[in-house]
Amino acid sequence: MIKLFAKQLVVVSAICIVAAVSSAAQTFSAKLQLKEGTKVDVTNLYGRVLVRAEKDADPSLEASSPTGVTSADLKLSGGKIEVVPTERSKRIDLVITLPQRCRVRIETREGEIAIVGNFAEIDARTTTGTITTDIPTDSVEYDLQWTQSRPRYVADFDLEKIKEKSAGRFVISGRYGEGKKKKGKEKPSDDDSIATDVRLDFSTARGIVLINVPPNEVGSDLQERPLTEAAKAIVRSGDSLLMEAIRRAAPQYYGDYLRSLPPMKRLPSLGNASGRETGPAAPYKTALVRVVDVQNRAVTDLTAADFTVTEAGEARSIVKVETSDAPFNLVLLLDVSGSVENYITFIRKAARAFIETVDKKDRISIIVFNEDVKVLSGFTTDKERLSETLDSFEAGGGTAFNDALAFTIADVLRPMRGERTAIVILSDGEDNRSFLAFDSLLGSIQESGAMIYPLFVPTGLIREEMLGKKDIDPMRKKYMSLTKRSEGEGERLAKVSGGVFFPISRLAQINTAYDDIVKQLRGAYSITFRSMSAETGASPNLRVRVKRPDLFTTISSVKPADLPLGEGQVP
Repeated sequence: MIKLFAKQLVVVSAICIVAAVSSAAQTFSAKLQLKEGTKVDVTNLYGRVLVRAEKDADPSLEASSPTGVTSADLKLSGGKIEVVPTERSKRIDLVITLPQRCRVRIETREGEIAIVGNFAEIDARTTTGTITTDIPTDSVEYDLQWTQSRPRYVADFDLEKIKEKSAGRFVISGRYGEGKKKKGKEKPSDDDSIATDVRLDFSTARGIVLINVPPNEVGSDLQERPLTEAAKAIVRSGDSLLMEAIRRAAPQYYGDYLRSLPPMKRLPSLGNASGRETGPAAPYKTALVRVVDVQNRAVTDLTAADFTVTEAGEARSIVKVETSDAPFNLVLLLDVSGSVENYITFIRKAARAFIETVDKKDRISIIVFNEDVKVLSGFTTDKERLSETLDSFEAGGGTAFNDALAFTIADVLRPMRGERTAIVILSDGEDNRSFLAFDSLLGSIQESGAMIYPLFVPTGLIREEMLGKKDIDPMRKKYMSLTKRSEGEGERLAKVSGGVFFPISRLAQINTAYDDIVKQLRGAYSITFRSMSAETGASPNLRVRVKRPDLFTTISSVKPADLPLGEGQVP
């Protein structure tokens, strides 16, 4: 009888070393003769460790280093794996694949420990490395200890309260879930019958523990703190993706605030079984269509001859195509944190320049942010009033960029779903105070339909150009460019939303960017066509395509069209 949880299977002590080194001598590989339920001990004080459990795994080890790895850098004996580099300054990372239900002990110094899969026991010890897991949570018994700092952690489920012990230690211990502890004479035949209970025993001096939460979805500040007004608005919004991210960042304050809110009410609505609205067939309809190229930039020189329209695969005749002048709802999102505290005059001047650039029909809202948000003005076309509000703020404090963007999506633009909306951001793109991690925003941004135009300006660039310096110390030039992180995030914001990213390297580029943004916003077409469909709105059966190669269309809205005689109608 085999008891997967209670019985340790015998480890075959021989380890077959296979094909070791790549052509660039960067990696070393080995096959491991380890069986299900084995106890494995991994020590790597010189890098990271990823251990994953897979069904029907072919146990293996891969070691990598920028300077190359050989068998002399490792000690492999039975279930023990130890990194012993021939050069003590060498960094070596390990990726280990094991069968399911193994018991593993992993030790690092500064290196991250990542555990993925179904294990019976996980003992992880590190000084400052992050410990991350992706494991079944049917039944988790956990004992988490921080020996030299207050706990920093995020979990996909609620953990017990922190207990302070002697000598400055902090402990979180408890159990979550009922779990499956399978017993029986027959060996399990599939994943559903394999035990999923797991014990976690983690110890770190000052590291971070992430239980079933991707590191890229964790905010920059893991110390639980009271919710800001932006965070509270996100909780009230009902956006489940963003609410879950707030819960992870501040579970206690999130729960307390959520309990203070009345139950969420949904507006009553009428619908049919198909979920689509139908009515009398309109003989003509007008679709608002945006066309972009492979760089996601609006294409504005098309005519009726460039388009085709089909409903349920059947071609429809196009009556007319016009460049759309439909107004936009624009949010100007301004960074007024401590990093730009000395450049308030520049921020106000740049914001006023944008207000004067946009079309008089467009409605603008101005929101400023530092470690929280403040709405300076709701949506209005009154440019004089908008300009006046820019004198009503001061700068300073931390930078909660992610929270401010989430607030704009979830609270300010949420009532405008289906309308033409866009966000123009003036910032250096850095964040040091948000509850939300950048990656937790992307799903909600895509759902919102708002186009985002990030204008990221390095604060060092503002200083140097405002002082009129021409000969710049080479040592200071690094402060006049964006960080790789902010540049990458600006590009992703534009890509997922359909906007354009503007990395500013000279202040003169800002006004050029404003002109370009207005051009992009106006890059839409009103296409009126003969329709045979009784569905209102944008039917999933409606297709609008462009005949030119490498151009892509997005249908924003579809409405019945009233055409005068002579424009396609029969008297």
